[in-house]
Amino acid sequence: MGKIKVFVSWSGNNYVAGTGEINGVVVTTHRTLEGVKNAFKESFEFHVDSSLADGDKLPDYIADRTYELDFELQVSALLHKLDGIVTRAALARVTGIDQRQLGHYIQGIREPRPKTRDKIIFGIHQLGKELTAVV
Repeated sequence: MGKIKVFVSWSGNNYVAGTGEINGVVVTTHRTLEGVKNAFKESFEFHVDSSLADGDKLPDYIADRTYELDFELQVSALLHKLDGIVTRAALARVTGIDQRQLGHYIQGIREPRPKTRDKIIFGIHQLGKELTAVV
C-alpha cells in the first residue's frame, strides 16, 4: 500500500488541500477541515479515473486503489483549527511565540520557519499533555 501525502493549509476563508504526487496536481478547498478532506478524496478519485481513461501510466498502488491519503496539516490549518478552542494567549504561553505572530500564522499571512513550526507543534503537544493529566 502506498501513501500519498496531502498538504492542508488555511488560505483566506477556506482550508486548502493539495498534492502533486501523481501526474498533474489535485487541489480542493472547503470551509471545514472535514469538508476539504472529503472533497479531496472525491477529486483525487476523479483524477485517477480520468488519468486511467486517458491511458496515463500510474503507479500500481494508485491504479489498484490500494493507496492511503495521508493528510498533513500545515501550521496555518492546525492553528486555525485550534483558534476559538484554545486561546491565542494559551498558545503563546506554550509556544513562546507572541499572539500577533501566531495570528499571522493562523491567517496564512506568514509561514513559520521549520524550527518555529517544531516549536509550535511541541507547545501544542505539551498543552495536550497538561489537559490529559487533569483527573
